[in-house]
Amino acid sequence: MSGIHTAHWDDWTLDDLLEAKGDTRVSLVVPARNEAGTVGGVVGRVRERLVETVSLVDEIVVIDSDSTDATYDVAASAGADVHRASEIRPDLGTHPGKGEAMWKSLFVTDGDLIVFMDADLTDWDTHFVPGLLGPLLAWPEVQLVKGYYERPGEQGPLDGGRVTELVARPLISLLFPALQDLVQPLAGEWAVRRSHFASLSVPTGYAVELAALVDTAAAHGASAIAQVDLGTRSHGHQPLLDLGTMAVQILAGALARAESARLVSGGAPGRRILEGADSAILRQFLPGPVPLDRVVEVVERPPAKGLL
Repeated sequence: MSGIHTAHWDDWTLDDLLEAKGDTRVSLVVPARNEAGTVGGVVGRVRERLVETVSLVDEIVVIDSDSTDATYDVAASAGADVHRASEIRPDLGTHPGKGEAMWKSLFVTDGDLIVFMDADLTDWDTHFVPGLLGPLLAWPEVQLVKGYYERPGEQGPLDGGRVTELVARPLISLLFPALQDLVQPLAGEWAVRRSHFASLSVPTGYAVELAALVDTAAAHGASAIAQVDLGTRSHGHQPLLDLGTMAVQILAGALARAESARLVSGGAPGRRILEGADSAILRQFLPGPVPLDRVVEVVERPPAKGLL
C-alpha cells in the first residue's frame, strides 16, 4: 500500500478475523469521564457480542478520568475492568484529560492490539470493533487504524465535528498534507498496535488523536495508517465554550510537532505558508464521503509605508 488505505467495516467476516487473530490478544479501552448514562451500554453490548458470543475481544477496560458521577460503578456492573486514571502508576503523577486516560491504559492492559472507543456513544453498533481490527490483522505494515462515519444530527448529515472542520482540517492542510485523506482525524474510535502506541509521546488532553496520526506518519510513513468506514455514529455534543479548550490543546499538540511537518509531507509543503506560497488546499468531505478540495488564498500584502 502507498498512502492512507481506506476499507469498509464488512471487508472481513468475523470468521476471517478470528482466524487471523490466532493467539493475538485484543484489549478494548474506553476512556470515560462522567458518562454514567452511556458507558454501560458500550461495555455491555461489546461484552455480550464480542467476548461471550465470539472470542474476538479478550478484555474490556474502562479508564475513569476523574468522574463525579456513577461512571465507575456502571461500567463495573456492565462487566468492565475499571481503573481510576489517577490511581494507575501514582508514581508517574496524574493529569486530567482523555489522552492521559489512554496513556495510563498501557499499564493495566495486556492486549497486543488496543481498540479505543468513546464512552458517550448513542447511535452505534458493535461492528465498530471488528471493523477497526481488520487492517491490523490483515496488513502487517499498518500501525494505526482510524474509524470514520456519518454523524447525523438536528442540522443534517454534516452536524457535529466542529473542531475537526475549524481546527484539525486547516492544520492538516497547512502542516501535514499527507494526512488530508483522513475523513475524521479526530474520531474517538481507533485501534493501534500496543508496541507502536507505547513508543509515542501522548498529549494528556484532546490532542492525543491528531498527535498519534502525525507521529505515526513521521515514523513510518502514511502507509502505516488505515481508515475504516464504520457507517453511522452519534454522541453527545459539547458546549461551544468547552470546544475552545479542545481547540487549544489540539493547536498546542500540532505546533509541538511542527518539525515533523516535513517528514509527514514527504519533505515538501509542510511549511509552505512560511515559504511564501499564496494559497493552500483545504480538503473537506461531503457525506458519502466525497472529498471536496478548496483552494484557499493566503496572500499577504507588504507594508504600505514604502509604497505611498
